[in-house]
Amino acid sequence: MTRGDASHAIVTLDEVRRGFPAPTPDARPMMRWWWFGPTVDRTELNRELTAMAAAGIGGVEVAFVYPLAPVTDGFGSSVFLGHLRHAARRAFELGLRFDVTLGSGWSYGGGHISPDLAARKLHWDRREITGAAFEVPVASAWPGDELVAAFVGAGASREPSAYTELPIIDGTIRIPEAQGPREVLLAYARLTGQNVKRAAAGAEGPILDHYCAEAAAEHIRCVAEPLLAAAMPELVGSVFCDSLEVYGADWTRDAFDEFANRRSYDLRPRLYQLIVDEDGADELRRDFYRTLTELYEENFVAVFQRWAAGHGVPFRIQSYGEPPATVSSYRFADAYEGEGWDWQGLPQTRWASSAAHLYGKNVVSAEAWTWVHSPSFRATPLDLKAEAHEHFLAGVNQLVGHGWPYSPRDAPGSGWLFYAAGALDDRNPWWPAAPELHRYLQRVCWLLRQGRPVNDVLIYVPASDVYAGMGYGIGGQLNLYDGVKRHIGPDVPRIVRATGLDFDLLDDDGMAVLRPQDVPVVVVPFTMALPEASRHWLEEVVARGGAVIAVSSPAAPAGSVHLPDVTGLGGALHRVMRPDVTGLPEGVGVTHRRLDDADVYLVVNTTPERMDFRFTPSAAWPWYEEWDAGSGQALRGGHTGEGVELSLHPYQATVIVLSGATKIGGSTQDELARHVLDGPWRVRFSGDERAEPVTLPHRWEDHPGRAAYSGSATYERDINLDAAPLDQPGVRILLDFGDCAKSGRGSGVPQHSFRARVEPPIGVIAEVAVNGEPCTVLWAPPYVVDVGWHLRRGRNTLTVTVYNTAANALSADPTIQALEEENTRRYGQRFRMQDLNKAADTVASGLLAVPTLCFMSVRPEPSASSSGRTATE
Repeated sequence: MTRGDASHAIVTLDEVRRGFPAPTPDARPMMRWWWFGPTVDRTELNRELTAMAAAGIGGVEVAFVYPLAPVTDGFGSSVFLGHLRHAARRAFELGLRFDVTLGSGWSYGGGHISPDLAARKLHWDRREITGAAFEVPVASAWPGDELVAAFVGAGASREPSAYTELPIIDGTIRIPEAQGPREVLLAYARLTGQNVKRAAAGAEGPILDHYCAEAAAEHIRCVAEPLLAAAMPELVGSVFCDSLEVYGADWTRDAFDEFANRRSYDLRPRLYQLIVDEDGADELRRDFYRTLTELYEENFVAVFQRWAAGHGVPFRIQSYGEPPATVSSYRFADAYEGEGWDWQGLPQTRWASSAAHLYGKNVVSAEAWTWVHSPSFRATPLDLKAEAHEHFLAGVNQLVGHGWPYSPRDAPGSGWLFYAAGALDDRNPWWPAAPELHRYLQRVCWLLRQGRPVNDVLIYVPASDVYAGMGYGIGGQLNLYDGVKRHIGPDVPRIVRATGLDFDLLDDDGMAVLRPQDVPVVVVPFTMALPEASRHWLEEVVARGGAVIAVSSPAAPAGSVHLPDVTGLGGALHRVMRPDVTGLPEGVGVTHRRLDDADVYLVVNTTPERMDFRFTPSAAWPWYEEWDAGSGQALRGGHTGEGVELSLHPYQATVIVLSGATKIGGSTQDELARHVLDGPWRVRFSGDERAEPVTLPHRWEDHPGRAAYSGSATYERDINLDAAPLDQPGVRILLDFGDCAKSGRGSGVPQHSFRARVEPPIGVIAEVAVNGEPCTVLWAPPYVVDVGWHLRRGRNTLTVTVYNTAANALSADPTIQALEEENTRRYGQRFRMQDLNKAADTVASGLLAVPTLCFMSVRPEPSASSSGRTATE
């Protein structure tokens, strides 16, 4: 099934073939640009923007966070706004997109938010009393507390029943006399007390009430308007809202009135059911938390979207977390963003991409590389590529890197860092590989915007069940996304992907934009309550020929395929529809786009091991082509036959295109000879005058005095090729540095931090040259380069310049901790550096394997000539 904006033109294969080698600049990865303080210098702003443009980065998302130096001109000052305008202009001159975060830190708030506009929560006071009558004055323990309801129930030891509302008269709660013990429940509306997290100097203050349109308007007036005016709307790509982390905020001043208007009954006499389980409590909770969702959508997201649209600027948001945002809450914004990896699970990227597919947004972004190979500077280009693949497989086609920390040239030691990884800037020694990495990511993002996504399975979001389990007395969480992820569990999405299918999430509101006749299958997981409108829609899916598979879901409609548990899901899916792809080993993922006259597949090995397999898609085109996303070139083509034989190195991806014709042929190659280049080698570290003999493998961390070295070292070896088959036709000469080994060392990273779990033969990138002529930069498997064009008979000089990460230097840098301590004394505890004690863990630098010179005989096969469309939907 394909979904999306009906007005989006479906492109042809010829158009994609022409665009693939040089994709449009808008697909380049962006970077979150951390401004600390805010303390910036225009000369450094210019330098960093120029460096980004040179490295193939497409733009910045400016984020304003905690100070790392004394601040003379705080957030919102005229000097600060002048720097912002300068940066926007310079970005425009360089052809970079310039996005602005509408506030400092997260979530939105600051000193302009008065107590009546700040985030609020319900606080419950439970007391056991006797049967005597009481008159209790209403007291406020903290400024801003407001008693909103009081109840009494008969019974003791938290087993009361028959709660009734108590009157509050002239500031006094009147509790009549009764027989036996009782429990009193007092519901206070209280300020959450949460302040802006990681705030810049001058941006401190409470987080605003995300259910209150007046609070949103005040933030726009005081913060968003000045920021956008300074950056100039005509230069801004989008305005942005980062993480929704408004913890515990489940109340607003107009909650009773809003509830009554939307749900058509009075909340006040039943408010206690938020924390008391009794008949009707689940219904009350569903209605209450659904009301919070609607207030968030209408009084926060829609308010900012309308304001931004009035200036001609899109509003982009990460719409998940707290408040309880649904998948369809995204529809109130212009651009949708997720974060998080795990393509076989339910990351936030899937929340965002599902909304994009439902509501016709062709581009969906992800905050990528959050915590990548933590701490900062330990991430390699392979780490970044491998995590990006996880986002692609979850439906993302725009990357916003986390991030690029602004750092003055004269900052001590390693410079300024964000408290959490990564630091993805030109301080990394491996930066010579950055242009190739970014071109690769740009090309894949561009490709994944062509045609339409093919996600044939819909997984229903049982929001009603999750709403019923929310709240203070049930666990304290208001995060609908997290609740849904836990409720569905890991097995349902994993099994769908294992059957060779892809999926989107579908919530109740999303059904309004999908025609039941266009839906082949819906999986309804572990659902106890189903809104009536959703039930009718699912029944219509079945009536129109689709399938509804209910996994342990009593609420599923008649006509569903009922499964007692998740173990039968794979078989049930195979019975109701044909897999999109078969033959995939575990850990190999596919994302599929359909063109007007072709089908395009990105096939990814997400494992640390080589995978050899036969790729067999269901689209019945007779011919295939394989394209290389690294070079943008077509590699081979042929008849699909029984499938396409593929061999993917660890974390490698390839593009398979199916159509009615192919313009290229294939080839076969045989090994003629192999020479192991085991010595003699020489090495010279950057800054040294002389080279010294060295034996491979050579790990810098084991080299005397180099354990904390970050930089480069050049290896050289002479090669005599007098007897080599250089003149034979069809001979290719490959320099092979060897395969990756599955990492035997500990991960060395937090569970939520991504790392490519391999030990590559190069630590971490290498510039290869033969006889002084550059060949390539190697930074990801396969670590092989064709050097035949540069070799000659007789003596040749092979040069391999290896660059590592900045983690080695970071591990021995005492200035970071001193910087943190100094700024904590000056501005209070606004951040804590993460995982610095692990900076040297799992680090391996140098030439870590003995390379081999391979002589290959290549025999081309004729290209196919066929035409006509024969694919079936």
